[in-house]
Amino acid sequence: MAISYKDSGVDLDSYAEAMGRIPSLLQRTQSARVMPLSGGFAGLFRLFGDGHSYRDPVLVSGSDGVGTKLKVAILAGKYDTVGTDLVAMCVNDCLCLGAEPLFFLDYLALPKDDPDLVASLVQGVSDGCVEAGAALLGGETAIMPDLYSPGEFDMAGFCVAVVERDEIIDGTKIQDGDVLIGVPSNGFHSNGYSLVRKVVFDHAGLSIDSQVAGLGGTVGDALLKPTRIYSKLVSGLLADQELKSEVTGIAHITGGGLDENVSRILPDGLELKLDRSAWTVPPVFDWLQKLGDVDTEEMFRVFNMGIGLTVLVRPDSVDAVLKTLKDGGDEAKVIGQVSACQGT
Repeated sequence: MAISYKDSGVDLDSYAEAMGRIPSLLQRTQSARVMPLSGGFAGLFRLFGDGHSYRDPVLVSGSDGVGTKLKVAILAGKYDTVGTDLVAMCVNDCLCLGAEPLFFLDYLALPKDDPDLVASLVQGVSDGCVEAGAALLGGETAIMPDLYSPGEFDMAGFCVAVVERDEIIDGTKIQDGDVLIGVPSNGFHSNGYSLVRKVVFDHAGLSIDSQVAGLGGTVGDALLKPTRIYSKLVSGLLADQELKSEVTGIAHITGGGLDENVSRILPDGLELKLDRSAWTVPPVFDWLQKLGDVDTEEMFRVFNMGIGLTVLVRPDSVDAVLKTLKDGGDEAKVIGQVSACQGT
């Protein structure tokens, strides 16, 4: 008897059904700069045109995944938010250069064709792209039955952004006395989930549906809040040309926490003095720490602890920046300051 592709675990008819659900999710994210290319093998995006022009544009790119937060989504059977995490992890990194997100590509890898799962995952990606102001230009769905076990999947993404060369925010202008402003996170975001899962499921023996006292929901509710996307906040802040010149550094707070992520953009001879008493750590972090008896320093090294993005600014502009962020809906706070390293 002849062997077909379907016999090996890849159903082309089911794959075609899944692909048929994606165009509408792409279309809702796209601007006039996306060029139509029916049946093409790649996506087209105009850098110039439609009212957009640049003096000396530099493309900024970032790639990331969702990590083991996907394991939590699988336990919950909820797949429409991790796509937003994927967009956020890539886009927020590009924002740290002061760049405007242009477009996004995703990659899904599954053990078998599953149109409903693909549609849910791409729905989250599409939602994230709308929030980020980036066009979902295309992507890839790979069916690999011998590489992924039944019920598992993985996803990765890639963002391209643009910034004028002379407006790149890369930390080189940071100096002694600059003030660190912290912007709230939306929980764990998409970092540290190997530790989260170890504490919650292995150590404490909770289930995905267990109610969490003090958090107003289940374990799944607490752990699957999507990563915040800071595009509107950053673009609103940098739209003010005077304030833009006062911003010397932006850091996305991911694995490594506040100290490591801010320090990576500090010039030699400078250090960060962080004031941990300046903000209230959200209850979800306190819950996890107590549940697993996790050391405080470990918590701050692994998680954002309630601060998802930081902005370094000149001291004289702190009040104006805080007001701009507050007007945009964020209760940002001063959480530290840059100083010269001792002995320098």
